[in-house]
Amino acid sequence: MLNFDRALNDDRLMKAITGLSASEFNKLVERFREEFQNEARVRYETGVEQGNRERKPGGGRIGNLESYATKLFFTLFYFKCYPTFDILGFLFDLNRSNANRNAHKLASILEKALGRAMVLPERKISTMKELLEAFPDVRNLLIDGTERPIQRPKDDEKQKENYSGKKKMHTRKNIIISDKKKRIGYVSPTMNGKRHDYGMFKEEFPPPSVVFPRGISLWMDLGFTGFEKDYPDTLAIIPKKKPKGKELNADAKAWNRIVSGFRVLVEHAIGGVKRFGIVSDKFRNRKDGFDDKVMVISCGLWNYHLKFC
Repeated sequence: MLNFDRALNDDRLMKAITGLSASEFNKLVERFREEFQNEARVRYETGVEQGNRERKPGGGRIGNLESYATKLFFTLFYFKCYPTFDILGFLFDLNRSNANRNAHKLASILEKALGRAMVLPERKISTMKELLEAFPDVRNLLIDGTERPIQRPKDDEKQKENYSGKKKMHTRKNIIISDKKKRIGYVSPTMNGKRHDYGMFKEEFPPPSVVFPRGISLWMDLGFTGFEKDYPDTLAIIPKKKPKGKELNADAKAWNRIVSGFRVLVEHAIGGVKRFGIVSDKFRNRKDGFDDKVMVISCGLWNYHLKFC
């Protein structure tokens, strides 16, 4: 089994295999413990009501992931390094199916722990009030689309829906909204790789949108061309598009450098999320909705890192 104590005493190693420093990990363990105990209590009470529960929480055989810290370490290791369940089970002295069950169960508890720490991004913003709650005192928001490779689906229809012409592979996509501190405050539902960034944005924020007040600037790339026409009351800052068969003039090039220089912050935010192999390597899990869950958790872990770094 991996030497957990050695990793905890080596900050560089801890970051390499969990994505968090030792101090960040230790702060998260307490919230993880509370959520794990809450989950066990709810299962116990439900079992008692249904008449099929005999022992109290904590009873029975103690598994190989004995402590709450070890359980959290196991989950973060899976997210950061993204091994197969055969390898994960070998490293933690579990069989493959047990490693699978633990990874899915503990990922849900980690998500709740990050929610308790108030670092999870919003999934739905329908009003200006909700936007300002997600991004208090913010005057500039950075918007971009990001996609993650998946295994080639066997079903022909799913192949077509998830094929990304830009990446030349099968992918899943999200729209990300971050602030200039690189904190991710919003993540759209995960969609098929065939979808266009701007089409996904319009589906989540149908024009004319009442979400974005005039005092907030939205920084976007050319994947959102047409925004100004559909959202005339919202201030959008988008690079100039090169005319067909012509070159951009000096003023347009200077403008594009300004926009790109500021927009790179959202690229850094996405890069921070994709430190976790589970959202950067080719995604192998087949459980429905798990691709969306891991994206939200990875964004939460990035926000958690920003909060305590």
